[in-house]
Amino acid sequence: MQGIWEKNGGFMGAIADYHRASLVLLGAPMDLTVSFRPGTRFGPAHIRQVSVGLEEYSPALERELSQCAFYDAGDLVLPPGGVKVSLSRVGSAVAGIVDDGKFPLLLGGEHLVTLPAVEAVARVHPDLVVVQLDAHADLRDEYLGERLSHATVMRRVAGVVGEGNLFQFGIRSGTREEFAYARACTHLFLEEICAPLQKVWGQLEGRPVYLTLDIDVLDPAYAPGTGAPEPGGCTPREVFQALYLLSRLQVVGMDLVEVSPVYDPTERTSLLAARIVREAILCFANRGH
Repeated sequence: MQGIWEKNGGFMGAIADYHRASLVLLGAPMDLTVSFRPGTRFGPAHIRQVSVGLEEYSPALERELSQCAFYDAGDLVLPPGGVKVSLSRVGSAVAGIVDDGKFPLLLGGEHLVTLPAVEAVARVHPDLVVVQLDAHADLRDEYLGERLSHATVMRRVAGVVGEGNLFQFGIRSGTREEFAYARACTHLFLEEICAPLQKVWGQLEGRPVYLTLDIDVLDPAYAPGTGAPEPGGCTPREVFQALYLLSRLQVVGMDLVEVSPVYDPTERTSLLAARIVREAILCFANRGH
């Protein structure tokens, strides 16, 4: 892996020993296929930077980061303009983490980074299901002639895990064709997260789950710092409730994508993302003593 990592300040509470860690945080600052506002390549570093503004203790979970052995591997070095090379590096890095028996928590970057992460996790967990929290369906077969795009990522993911193994929550934006495909082929739930999640619980329980969380699932009032904000989203409380619900399942990997700090001088988007990361670490890393 030498030469493809860049250390740029770690997330609060991270330990220095990779081998002791049960969860590995890594950044994938890919920002190559965005169609509206670029800037997600700055997301991973900024989430780390603002994390020091939060406490390590979660009153909701009654646990703190010192009880979780997690390692921050820094950001992958991704070549400008190199979509396929970038995806390959993300996939190789996630595969290494999974092969070491650790939980990968990927920070994007644009949503396309989910594809190689899911491919890597699915090789170890062939019966994988994917839970997507997102404003956008991301189910186009191609976008402007490209099959690899932030707008096509979940269509490609469905091709990896099987259409019936994709569960989409919070969706409120897409083309007519995307919604027709979703209604026919995936499990699509408009706008809400927690109530429909409980309805399909029986289809998720006992299965390995990969969680992909696009920050734009939240209403832009709470998370304006993203490339394609979509009004009408959920509240932070619902996202946290969904995360706590999902912690009762066999979640084996996760990503948080599409934070674009340049559009939020208040930093509330990055702070919210950092808190989501903190809660995810506390939910999915093995507990300490």
